[in-house]
Parts: sequence; structure tokens; C-alpha cells
Amino acid sequence: MKTFDEIIGERRSVRHYDPAKPVSREMIETLIKTAIEAPSWKNKQTSRYYVVTTPEMREKLKETLWHQNQLTVKDAPVLIVTTFVKGIVGFEKDGSASNELGDGWGIYDLGLHNAFLLLKATDLGLDSIVLGLRDADAIRSLLEVPENEVIVSVIGIGYRSEDSIRPRRKEVSDIAKFF
Repeated sequence: MKTFDEIIGERRSVRHYDPAKPVSREMIETLIKTAIEAPSWKNKQTSRYYVVTTPEMREKLKETLWHQNQLTVKDAPVLIVTTFVKGIVGFEKDGSASNELGDGWGIYDLGLHNAFLLLKATDLGLDSIVLGLRDADAIRSLLEVPENEVIVSVIGIGYRSEDSIRPRRKEVSDIAKFF
């Protein structure tokens, strides 16, 4: 069994997938079950996942992505559109924002959920990449995403077809201030 540090060290943003290796529905459900375990504002759990696995729908979804991203997930067997329900986390019962971030908390919570999903993918031997350059309106129409959800990203999931190099990470001193 891998340690948490090993899983973190192995995770990469993979841009080349093996089209001959499918990902089972059970594995995808395991990823989403893991994402559900992430913390969220007052446990509201507003993250949503639209899982695209059929070749026809994957092709249609890829058309909503920026050109380079289409190439990146060309052979990924699974594409997951991530959204969150707006107007719930970061808000009081009367609908007023709890602080200046408002719906920013929905994005924050979705990021936590997605991080758990990505790490579980690595734990299961899967590879992933998170894409943000997409046509949200086209995705909304294609997948019938309700208007009360904010489309944030598309995650490619599969098995890498070639090794990727781990980019250098910044040092703690580059990003943290201690007082």
C-alpha cells in the first residue's frame, strides 16, 4: 500500500492517454465517493460531477474545449465536468453573503473535492489532468447542466501512454510567511 506522500509525489497532469485501456464505472464511482469525503462549507456538498464515458459524448464534449485541451484529452477514456451549485455555500439563510467571497466558497469546496478525486485516481493507478479552457455554455447545453450550477473544469481520467516528468515545485520559503 502506498503512503500518502508517495501518492502526492506520483500524481501528474498527464497529457497522453492509452486509448486501449478503459476505466471501469466502478473506479469512477470510487473516485466520486472519495471526493464526497472532502470537507465543504457547513457540509453542504454542492459539488457535482458529469461523467462522460461513451465515445460519441466524449467527442461532443471535446469540441467544447480549447484546441490544445482537445489534443490533451484526445485519448482519455473518461471526461468529468465539475460544477457546484451556486448561492448555497458562503451564504446565510437569508441569502446574504457570509463574507466578501460569496460563491467563491463553492469554487473552494469544489477544488477540495477535486483534489481528493485526483489523489484517489493516482492511488488507483489512474492518471488525470484538470482543464479550465472550455466553452461553459456549450457544455451546459450538451450535458443539460442546470442554470444554478457553475461549470468550473473538465477532468481527463485514464492511463498514461507515456511517462511524464515531474515539474519542479517551489520551496516553502517561496510561498509561505511565518509570523
